[in-house]
Amino acid sequence: MPVVSPDMADVAIVGGGPAGLTAGLFLQKNGQEATVFDTDDTWMHKAHLFNYPGIGSVDGTAYLETLRAQVDSFGVTREQGVEVTDVSSEAEGFTVTTDDGDVEADYVVLATGANRELAETLGCEFDGDVVDVDVTMETSVDDAYATGAMVRAEEWQAVISAGDGASAALNILTRERGEHFHDFDVPADAEATFGDD
Repeated sequence: MPVVSPDMADVAIVGGGPAGLTAGLFLQKNGQEATVFDTDDTWMHKAHLFNYPGIGSVDGTAYLETLRAQVDSFGVTREQGVEVTDVSSEAEGFTVTTDDGDVEADYVVLATGANRELAETLGCEFDGDVVDVDVTMETSVDDAYATGAMVRAEEWQAVISAGDGASAALNILTRERGEHFHDFDVPADAEATFGDD
């Protein structure tokens, strides 16, 4: 997929594993412009999923390919192979810095696995070795979220990370809409979106 470099996104997501891609999917599906920066440096390439609900058995790389195709189908901007070197908090959001330039965003979701350097640079509070978050995955920095292995000492599971990404996305959507937001679809929604596939 070609790299597109927008100057502005509603939400910048750093990391393209289960947490980052899930956050992007939920946000874009519900009207927020999501940009995922994905270096493809994820443990999923070493994984085989037997314990992900609804999936009997799948190689981690195959799972990622399916998830990427899904987020692409909703129009998420994926900056594949683009590394984020810095994230800074500004008066009106965040600046995400890459070698290809800067992207401004209203929100940022950090989904970089056990690599917590960007959270530290951003000034997020830590609880021991992990980033301190509330139940919505928001950090001590307003409108900045951390997910997955960044916030957990041991529970590094794809399904938990995906749930963290969804939680962050739903909280952002709730803030943007000014009321509690649920992303709950019924069969008619799928038919309207995808037809009779």
